[in-house]
Amino acid sequence: MPAAQASTARTGPRVNLAVAEAIAGIALLSVMDAIIKGVAARYPVIEVAFMRFAVGAVVIGAILAVVRPGWPSRETLVVNGGRAILVVSTATTFFYALSTLPLAETLALSFLAPVFIAGFGALILGERIDRRIVGALVAGFVGMLVIVSGKAGGGSLEGSALTGAIAAVASAVTYALAMVLLRARAAKDPVVTIVALQNGVSAAILAIPAAFVWVTPTAADAMLFAAIGSLGVIGHLLLSRAFAKAEAARLAPLEYTALVWAVLLGFVFFGEMPTLSTLAGAALIVGGALIASRR
Repeated sequence: MPAAQASTARTGPRVNLAVAEAIAGIALLSVMDAIIKGVAARYPVIEVAFMRFAVGAVVIGAILAVVRPGWPSRETLVVNGGRAILVVSTATTFFYALSTLPLAETLALSFLAPVFIAGFGALILGERIDRRIVGALVAGFVGMLVIVSGKAGGGSLEGSALTGAIAAVASAVTYALAMVLLRARAAKDPVVTIVALQNGVSAAILAIPAAFVWVTPTAADAMLFAAIGSLGVIGHLLLSRAFAKAEAARLAPLEYTALVWAVLLGFVFFGEMPTLSTLAGAALIVGGALIASRR
């Protein structure tokens, strides 16, 4: 077998596994987003973000005790600690958007992230963007525009909703940069170490601001916060493993599959009926994701 064919044979299953892990991780994080939308109506956004990472730190700490990846290097601490600032910015802006917008619309606006991921991947990591990935990104971006134009045309994208929309777009930029930096470190650091620092450092950054706005959770809400932290850790572990196996540009369009979950969860738990523009945009988005994930 020629060397090129042998390399492709080895790479194919690896990329396919990365795609499966990314889709599963995105599904779990979508469920987490739905729970966050529910509790954000009762607690300050800063507290919600702190609890998400504090519980996540406990969960990943238990995993570290079993896996024992070894102590992180100074470089690992500095780089991943700096990345945690981006993670905090992403969480707080996105959670605010969730508190002011319907779940599906929040996810739709955040779908600018794959465009930025592909761009940052090319600029920072020197990754190649082929025509198939460009086509998938364009299809997803057009789908997002269809959804947003439907909301704007209906006059529902104004006031606090407009502030939430701006926050959602801002979170897309910081999320994209954080995920590309994740891929840059995933080849050097154990995935569990990356996720542990992401949760631990983020919780430490948010601890003092959260103390000033603290509202003691009820027993039922404490369970929801436990679920949020657990889903966040498992989802990001899966995404971290995926980004360690495949190029950021290839995985970026898979972010669009979150819209399917957002529409379903928004309808079931919040009574948010998807509009025709949302469904049309979702069709474009999912189609683009499927094209990009095929070899």
